Amino acid sequence: MITPSNLHKGDLIGLISPSAKIDPSILYSATRLLEAKGYRVKQGEHALSQHYYFAGTDSQRAHDFQLMLDDPSIKMIICNRGGYGMVKIIDRLDFSCFLDNPKWIAGYSDITVLHCHLAMLYKTKSIHSIMPYDFPADGNSCLAIDKLLEVAGGKKPTYNLPTHDLNLEGSANGMLVGGNISILTSLLGSQSELDTEGSILFLEEVGEPLYRLDRMMQTLKRSGKLSSLAGLIVGGMTKMNEEQEDYGLSAEEVIMDMISDVNYPVCFGFPAGHFPENHPLIIGGEVSLSVNKNSVKIIFK
Repeated sequence: MITPSNLHKGDLIGLISPSAKIDPSILYSATRLLEAKGYRVKQGEHALSQHYYFAGTDSQRAHDFQLMLDDPSIKMIICNRGGYGMVKIIDRLDFSCFLDNPKWIAGYSDITVLHCHLAMLYKTKSIHSIMPYDFPADGNSCLAIDKLLEVAGGKKPTYNLPTHDLNLEGSANGMLVGGNISILTSLLGSQSELDTEGSILFLEEVGEPLYRLDRMMQTLKRSGKLSSLAGLIVGGMTKMNEEQEDYGLSAEEVIMDMISDVNYPVCFGFPAGHFPENHPLIIGGEVSLSVNKNSVKIIFK
């Protein structure tokens, strides 16, 4: 896998909106925060555009992304928010210049499309992380932002986690892939579809009724995405409407129901997903997962 160049203080970070529109005040606050940390910031030409639900038309959003992929002065690209829209522009993008000078691209949720595309087609790492849309409203930094910038700067993260009643013990090594469950299932049959064999899969979700989560997990299982894993890391299951449904299972139990007979380690409760402390993960990075009755350790190599 290709590792993008490290980010350094003074480098230029590009902020783009490839999916849903974003409030200008959020983007201005994020710009000030990153500048205060010693980076220069360039906003995409249409970062604040509005075209109904989207941050500009498909052509405008693709134009912004292409310029930042091609611009060698931009050392990192951070997507401003998710929502929906990345899949509408992904096939318009030309990664030729990017591959000559690979840079970190960060985001999550709808940006799962890009993570999968980069890992599967271009064998290039990216960062699943917090985005400006989720930066603290008071304009201050938080641990998730600090860790994102550390990872972009070359630090390989290590996570020590508490145990979870649903964890399955074991140890594994493999390439980390994954992201948002609904996005992963939507990519099946496309050129960006994940090959999960021998990999450690990360999953997170937000705002889905449990029957939809169940259906998506059934789809991943029936398509073979869960059978040949080296390991599974489950992150946030946020606002899943569990208290409003008589489904008989929690979101985590729905996932466990799909993998109850596997022989690889499974870790629940990783702090990444749709909540403020969305800690960074290197998609495409080699990772060691160790789960036992007393602790969970995740080490990027």
